Amino acid sequence: MTSIKRRKQRYILYNAPLHKKRKWISSHLAENLLLKYDRRSLPVVKGDTVKVMRGNYRGHEDKISKVNVRDQTVEIEGVTITTAKGTKIAKPIRASTLLITKLNITDKWRRRKLASGLSETTKKEIEREAAEQLKIHEAEQNAKEEAAKAEEKQKEETEEPIKEEVTSEIPEEVVEKVVTEEIPEKKVEKKSAKPPKKKSTTKKPTTKSTKTKREEGEV
Repeated sequence: MTSIKRRKQRYILYNAPLHKKRKWISSHLAENLLLKYDRRSLPVVKGDTVKVMRGNYRGHEDKISKVNVRDQTVEIEGVTITTAKGTKIAKPIRASTLLITKLNITDKWRRRKLASGLSETTKKEIEREAAEQLKIHEAEQNAKEEAAKAEEKQKEETEEPIKEEVTSEIPEEVVEKVVTEEIPEKKVEKKSAKPPKKKSTTKKPTTKSTKTKREEGEV
C-alpha cells in the first residue's frame, strides 16, 4: 500500500484482487522454523499447525481447517462459537494473530518455494518431511473411507430387518397374487374413420306465389 491515508488503505485492502489477498493471509513462523527456512513469515495453508497468540483462545494450538480468501480469515479446529440456536460453528480468526509451529509441505509448489536459496542438506530434510506427511495423509484418508463404508453397512443392516417385518405382516397368498397376476392391458377401441359428409351443391327450388296482386284482391 503506497498511500498514507487510511481511507485509501481500507479501499485497497477490501477491493484488492484475490491473488493479492491470498498473499496477505500470512503469519509469523516459530523460532525453529525461522532459523531453518530463513524466513520471517509465510502465507498460511490448510493443514498448517498454528498457535493462537491473542484473544479468548490464546494458547490454543491446532491445524487449520479452512482459509477464507475473500474475508481474509482462517478457521482452526477446536475454535468454535455457539449461535443463538445453540449450534456450534467455526470462529473466523485473522492470520496476523497466529504463529505457525509446523508447516504442511505436501504441496510440491510450496516445497519448491521454501527450498529456493537453501542448502542441499535442508532440501533433503524438507523432502523427508514431505514423504512422512504424505504417508500420514494417505493413512487418514483410508481411515475415513473405511469409516464411511462401515456406516453404510450398518445402515443397510438396520434397514433389512425393517423390510422383513413389513413383508411378514402381509399374508403370503396376497403377495403371490400380486406377483403372479398381471395387470390387464387396457383395450383401446379404434374408432372407425367415417368419410366426411359432402355438402350438396344443388339448390332447392324456391316456391314463388304465381298469384298476382289482382287475383289476391279478388279472393
